[in-house]
Amino acid sequence: MTAQGSDLILERMMALHPKVIDLTLDRMWRLLHALDDPQDRLPPVIHIAGTNGKGSTQAMIRAGLESAQKTVHAYTSPHLARFHERIRLAGDLISETALTQILDECYATNEGGNITYFEITTAAALLAFARTPADYTLLEVGLGGRLDATNVIAQPALTIITPVSIDHEAFLGDTLAKIAGEKAGIIKRGVPCIVGPQPDEALEVIEATAERLGAPLIAHGQHWHVWEERGRLIYQDETGLLDLPLPNLPGAHQLQNAGAALAALRHLGCSDTAAEAAVTKAHWPARMQRLRQGPLIDAAPQADLWLDGGHNPAAGLALAAHLASLPKRPTYLICGMLNTKDITGYLSPMAPHVTRLTAVSIPGETNTLPADTTAQAAQKSGMQADTAASVLDAVRQIAASDPHARILICGSLYLAGAILRENS
Repeated sequence: MTAQGSDLILERMMALHPKVIDLTLDRMWRLLHALDDPQDRLPPVIHIAGTNGKGSTQAMIRAGLESAQKTVHAYTSPHLARFHERIRLAGDLISETALTQILDECYATNEGGNITYFEITTAAALLAFARTPADYTLLEVGLGGRLDATNVIAQPALTIITPVSIDHEAFLGDTLAKIAGEKAGIIKRGVPCIVGPQPDEALEVIEATAERLGAPLIAHGQHWHVWEERGRLIYQDETGLLDLPLPNLPGAHQLQNAGAALAALRHLGCSDTAAEAAVTKAHWPARMQRLRQGPLIDAAPQADLWLDGGHNPAAGLALAAHLASLPKRPTYLICGMLNTKDITGYLSPMAPHVTRLTAVSIPGETNTLPADTTAQAAQKSGMQADTAASVLDAVRQIAASDPHARILICGSLYLAGAILRENS
């Protein structure tokens, strides 16, 4: 069976609700009950929310658990190149046959009811997980937490809240406190919650929610600490100290993601060997990913090409810190963003580290910010900027003037997905 089977069903699912995002759990509960409540039959669930770092933290936890010979389901969103990336069954990406069958079953069971694309596909993932044996289930929140379609697990084994920052204000609120309240909606009564580094305003909300629900917190800065020392990752909690290699996922911000993952693994009773595997064997595409093949590499064979899908001010700060840590070299950005994002907040931190930005529109994306608008925002942020018709054209232009450039393609997971489909 070809990928067209699942693609056709996914296309039909897009038409089941007029809004792409509509946060409520009523439709989700209706479909799950019709499917005989698969959410109640999952292997122990680790539920992860936060603004930044959810996917990287999940990838590290999975690497650690799998090194301990545990089988792991994993659910993440959005996908980059293919929808199948969202659903990992007992370690393997869901097959086309299995995906087509589970989507078709959910579509038929829904009977044309009003439900969003994310809700019905999340239900499909939960149904697949319930039918496949595994030791753990890792669930990444799609948006927010309290009303997210993944927030249907009555008693997870563990919850995790990675750093909270401003993003998706139209849906989650326009203050850190409001956004943190939505993220904290995954905390369950009596269930331990690991908390990554947080602004004080966010941490206060998370702590208040946990206290109200009697949920023990395992919080950064209180119960665990992580830092870099002499090119090593040092992690310390109440059970002792770990001296590990730095994360193989690039960027100083991955230290805090690793810390949350290590806190989770320690809570689950995993060994130091599993902890080392978490930081050395995790794979998470489009997070400062080095591109090594494809048309873009052919167009600039002597350049260093990198890809990152971060898209909010916190991601901009993280990228700026990473660029500052690299050996001095002319650095060029190729940037495409959605029109719902804070482009100035994203670009401004990187301006001191960038030689020039080339703006592009995201191919095939109706909500793309026009390349001209991105270029204008970059100029206001202090960057030299121009535009190109495509990423390939931008790479060619940069390589023609500076063959040994460092080139970072960034600004959106949707742009990153388009790049990976053509260059992997």
